[in-house]
Amino acid sequence: VQLQASGGGLVQAGGSLRLSCAASGITFSRNAFGWYRQAPGKQRELVATINSFSVINYADSVKGRFTISRDNAKNSVYLQMNSLKPEDTSVYYCTTDSLLQPVVRGTSRYWGQGTQVTVSS
Repeated sequence: VQLQASGGGLVQAGGSLRLSCAASGITFSRNAFGWYRQAPGKQRELVATINSFSVINYADSVKGRFTISRDNAKNSVYLQMNSLKPEDTSVYYCTTDSLLQPVVRGTSRYWGQGTQVTVSS
């Protein structure tokens, strides 16, 4: 199983970025996915999840600004991030498992390598 995250970068506050996570080695349509982030010296934080039925949940800190989506035909999950704030600066990780619960708990089996998002003020 491979998860390849991309799309991070440096952006000014108020700007937007779109993260992508390309998955291989799984039956993509059946899996749940999540995006996590971790800033230096801080605990890993769940950002958003999407299950196989495209039921979605967001952390309160990103509601109304971030959108998670999936494209089963492209075996990819996305995180559209708008109205970015300096406190969104983190390494963002894509993760997946066959059930939503381990994704929510952070105990999912498969993780991508992370992509750095830096928001300048």
